[in-house]
Parts: sequence; structure tokens; C-alpha cells
Amino acid sequence: MTLKPLYFLLFALVILGCKPDNWQLNRIEGKQISVSDSLKSDSKIDSFIQPYRIHVNKELDSVISYAKDTYSKSDGELNTAIGNLFADVIYEQTNPIFKSRTGHDIDMVLVNHGGIRAIISKGNITIRTAYEIMPFENSIVVVAMKGSSVNQLIDYLLMAKRPHPISKLNITVDSDFNLINASISKKPIDPERVYYVATNDYLYNGGDSMTFFQNNEDVHIMNYKIRNAFLDYFIKTDTIDPKIDNRFIKLKN
Repeated sequence: MTLKPLYFLLFALVILGCKPDNWQLNRIEGKQISVSDSLKSDSKIDSFIQPYRIHVNKELDSVISYAKDTYSKSDGELNTAIGNLFADVIYEQTNPIFKSRTGHDIDMVLVNHGGIRAIISKGNITIRTAYEIMPFENSIVVVAMKGSSVNQLIDYLLMAKRPHPISKLNITVDSDFNLINASISKKPIDPERVYYVATNDYLYNGGDSMTFFQNNEDVHIMNYKIRNAFLDYFIKTDTIDPKIDNRFIKLKN
């Protein structure tokens, strides 16, 4: 019997036992494994999750309302039917909650055009529809702002020239986008009055460069997701039929 293996083992133990305290790990190597359709599925995992997948899809495909037409965020220059629906739903669903908590009404709503992530197709509206148009976890906040800050908000909209969804706010501009008139609930904007503006937490925190929300008197966290507001609205509304209207218009020469 040879003793070489035993000598080698004793040598290795001595080396490991004498490891200096100042040795440090200086490099970790790895490789990227892409996840794609080319990866084979695991039949055991598939069979395990199949009942849950069926249940979730059944819930998502539950019909909760009906759309008279197809609505897209690209179907208007300064306001769109789906954008108007977006802002109006936020107002209608949030205002009763806000008033019960504060005694005040929401004065206007502003959310971002880019937040509308899908069309609403003509026909049945399902729970899945709400998740498609609002896949983000954005929540509604109500910001108390002086009229002077609201005027900054209007300046932003004039510069953006995009159909950001608004409600209760009316803006009229000329063909060069010079402001002709701006009003909230058909009344002129008072620079010293405090207005309650509903928006989402993304914009309140400066998203889309809407920094004017930081010039506020107070903020109310509603703990109400926009998606949930849509679900609540669709469930109680048999048929939706939003329109492009005059809430933000440009006059022709």
C-alpha cells in the first residue's frame, strides 16, 4: 500500500490550516443565461401551476362592462376620448372619498398621457382590460396647490402640446399655442386660492418633469390605485362611451 495519498492529504490540510488572515476574494466570474422560449418547460412545474393559471385567467376574463367603440390615446391632438375617461374616472371615484376625509372637493385632475398603456377595444370590457391600460402600481394622490402653481401646470401643458388627461380644467389656445383662456369648473383661476389637484404618485414625485407639484401646501395620500379606480368604475358602469370634447382645444385662424 502506497503512502502518497496520505502524504498529499496531510499536505493539503497544513496548507489550508495556514491560510493567511489577509487573503481576500478579488474576483467572481459568471455567465449570463438568457431566459427565452428556447428553454424547455418542466412538465411537473407546468402541471402544478396549471390550476392556478386557469383560475387567474378565468378571473381576468370576467366581463364587467361594455365599450361602444375602440378608444386610443392617439385619436386626438390635445384631448382624447380615452384620456378624458382616464381623468374623469379618477375624479368620479376619488372625489367622494376625498370629501368624506377632508370636507373639500377635488378641483381638477391631471395625469400623464404616457400612463395609458393600451387601447380599449369595442365590445366587452374585462378585468384584464383594466390591467392592460394601467399595468403600473400607480396610486392617486391629491395635492393642495395655490393657483399660482396651477398656472405653472398650465404653462407646462402649453409647452408639452400633448393630450395629457385632464378633468375639470378647461384650456383654450390660439393656433400658436398662446393661452386665450384657462378655467377650473368654468371659473377663472385665482393665484392665491388653494386648489385640490388629483394626480398619481409618479407625477407628484416629479415624473415627466412635472416639478410644479412640489410647490404645494399639502398632499393627501389616497391609498387608492388607479387600476382599482377603473375596476370600480367599470363594475358600476354598464356601458362606456367617452368623447373628445372642448377641455383642451386650439382655435383655428
